[in-house]
Formats: sequence, structure tokens, C-alpha cells
Amino acid sequence: MPRHKTISDERLLDILVELIVETGPDGLTFARSAKACGLSPAALVQRYGDRETLVEAILMQAWEKLQAETAAADAEAAPTPEGAVNLLMRLMPPETAEHDATDGLLLLREDIRNPKLRARGAAWLSNLANALGRRLSDNPKEANRLGWEMVALWQGAHTVWAFTRQETAAIAIRRMLNAWLARL
Repeated sequence: MPRHKTISDERLLDILVELIVETGPDGLTFARSAKACGLSPAALVQRYGDRETLVEAILMQAWEKLQAETAAADAEAAPTPEGAVNLLMRLMPPETAEHDATDGLLLLREDIRNPKLRARGAAWLSNLANALGRRLSDNPKEANRLGWEMVALWQGAHTVWAFTRQETAAIAIRRMLNAWLARL
């Protein structure tokens, strides 16, 4: 007779995403994971099989949550270029800018190396580019091009800010996005 789960997979992965952010993917072990969530290492092995599958499950759920946040931001942002900027800024809260520019890269490395996570990330980027493009042009071909350009600029602006730090991330990134919009 199978045992009943004392903690749902969703809740478990929510706890473990915090741990993987702290330790990095390479530092995530079944022992650390068990301590963080209150289950035994054996229970985690029974659920996920191996460490790579556990890491994949954690990061896949993180992508799903980011997609849900992106959909909510898309639904609420004005259908204007300024709405596109606001959508992006909502996805990068100031309190996570430091983490996103440093430790977040360790997670991104895993996403790029794992084919399933890479495909999920690519799907999110495509959805984001479409959401931005709809706010930048009524011409579908132009909207696609501009949406992808804005995604690239947003990511690049974050990297530039991480190295220069002459102002807050929110101010620097918004300034770079608005300067790009002014040239359209």
C-alpha cells in the first residue's frame, strides 16, 4: 500500500528552489534537501530517483511560476510601449536584481545545459517577446522583431548594470529601455 505524501510536490519544490538558490545546483544534495523540507533523503530519492532529476523538477517548476507571473504581468500591463517597460520591470523586482545578476547565473547554466529546461526557457522567452511586441507594433513581423530586441536589451541592460552599478538596477534598466524606445 503506497504511503500518503506528507508534503505536496509543489510545496516541496517551492522549499527546494530556495535551497538551490542558496547552494547552487552543484551544492544541492539529498541530505541538504531532506533537512530543508523535513523529509528523509530516502523519501526524496523515491520521488525523484537521482539528483539531476530533482534539480530538473525544481527548475522546471521555477519556469512554470515565472510563466504564470509573466502572464499576469501581460494581462495587467497597458498595451503601450511604456506598458512593455512596466511588464519587464515587474519581472525583475529591485530586491532580486543582485541575486539575478550573480547567483541566478548558476541556475541559468543548468537551464541551458539541460535540453528540457532549455526548451522551457525558450518557450518562455518566445511568450515574453510576443507580449512585448504586441505593445510595440501592430505589424506582426515588426512586433516579433521588436519584441525579441527588447528582450535582448532587457537582459543586456541587467548585465551592464551588474558591472557598472552607478545607479539602482530599477533606474538603470528602465533608463536603458526608455532610451531604446525613444529611438524607435
